[in-house]
Amino acid sequence: MNDDHRNPAPGSLEAPESIRVREAGEADLERIVQLLADDPLGVQRERYEVPLPQEYVAAFQAIRQDPNNEVVVACVRDEVVGVLQLTFIPGLSRSGAWRCQVEGVRVDARFRSLGVGKRLMERGVSRAQERGCRIVQLTTDKLRPEALRFYERLGFVASHIGLKLDISGSV
Repeated sequence: MNDDHRNPAPGSLEAPESIRVREAGEADLERIVQLLADDPLGVQRERYEVPLPQEYVAAFQAIRQDPNNEVVVACVRDEVVGVLQLTFIPGLSRSGAWRCQVEGVRVDARFRSLGVGKRLMERGVSRAQERGCRIVQLTTDKLRPEALRFYERLGFVASHIGLKLDISGSV
């Protein structure tokens, strides 16, 4: 991580109340991309550089303009330390049920196991309920077993097998 992000003092995050969760703004975008890139998988597929590549700016603007998309950040002392994206999807199956897809969940390594991820996911589930969704779904990479355990502790069940097809080279 960049040196300009302070290390928290031991015991400085006493309670989940010190974690503030809010909708992301454009000023958060650079930090969000930094979080996305700061892990072994993200470093391979993200491009954190300053200034940010225009693709991130365009994507964030598209998300902000789409009423079925939200980016949520978790902050500690005004520092963005976690992020996730919510997409609300209408469907015909399950009698026309809406779903909430959770994507891009990242928590700064310095703040893991302190309740940040849990607070982000609670906000995601709450927003899904507010929007009338019947299912909250997500995928996690097989190379992240600790993330799978985290989601299972929150009540998520690995009920399906997810598949992806990378078509980026064929466009």
